[in-house]
Amino acid sequence: MSLGLEGRVIVVTGGASGIGRATAELCAKRAAHVVVADVATDKGTELAADLSRAGYSAMFVECDVANESAVHELMDRTTRAFGRLDVLIACAGILEGAAIGVEDLDVETFDRVLDVNARGSFLCAKHAIRAMGTSGHGVVLLLASGAGVTGGSSSYAYGASKGAVHGLGLVLQNRLQGRSIRVNTVAPGSIATPLKNKNVEDVGRSVGTDEATIRRKQAELFDPSGVARVLSFLASPEADYVRGTVFTC
Repeated sequence: MSLGLEGRVIVVTGGASGIGRATAELCAKRAAHVVVADVATDKGTELAADLSRAGYSAMFVECDVANESAVHELMDRTTRAFGRLDVLIACAGILEGAAIGVEDLDVETFDRVLDVNARGSFLCAKHAIRAMGTSGHGVVLLLASGAGVTGGSSSYAYGASKGAVHGLGLVLQNRLQGRSIRVNTVAPGSIATPLKNKNVEDVGRSVGTDEATIRRKQAELFDPSGVARVLSFLASPEADYVRGTVFTC
C-alpha cells in the first residue's frame, strides 16, 4: 500500500537509526524519494545504499540539525537532487541526563539536548518551509514525546526539549494557516530505539535494578515500525485534511 507517496520527496532527519530509520525505509518502499539525514555517516550511507540496491530512491546527507548552515545545505541538496521538497519528518534527537537530579544536572548537558531536539526541530522546519515555498505546498512532521506533556521522563533536559517541540508544532500550524503547508506532531511512547534502550539501562542501573529486569523492560518496548506507519500516513495525501494535531502512539 503506497498511500499516494509515489514520487514524493521526503527528508527524514535522524534517519540512520530508530524511528527515523524505520520511517525512511517504509517511505522508500512506498515509492517516495527519501533523503536520509543524520550525523551517523556510516549508518546513514549504508542505509541509503541498501535501499538503492533494492531498487528504491534514496540518498544520504550528513547533517547536524543543531547547525543552521548544515540544515540549510540539507534542504538545498534535496531540492537540487529532486527539484522540490514535499515532506519533512524531523526525527533527529538525543536523550542525555537520565536519572540525574536537577541539582546535579550540568547546564552543558541541558543545552546540548535542547540544541539537538528543540533548536534542531526549529531549524529543520524553518529551512524545509523555505524550500517548500517554491512548490506552494508541503508537510512538516515533528517528533515530540509524552515526556514533554506529562513530565514522564527521567531526563529534565529531554522533557523540556520535547515540550518545546510540542509547542513549536502548534505555533507553526497556527501561523501557517492560509498556506498549503500542514504541520502535525507525533508523540511516541516507549519505543525500542537505541536512545530508549540505553535510557532503560541507565535508569535501571542507577537504582540497582538487576540485569534480567532491565532486559525484560527493554523487551517490552514497542517496535519503531508502528510509529513509522503513523508518520508515513501523515506524510501522504490520505492525510491532507489532518493538521495541527498531536498524535500519541
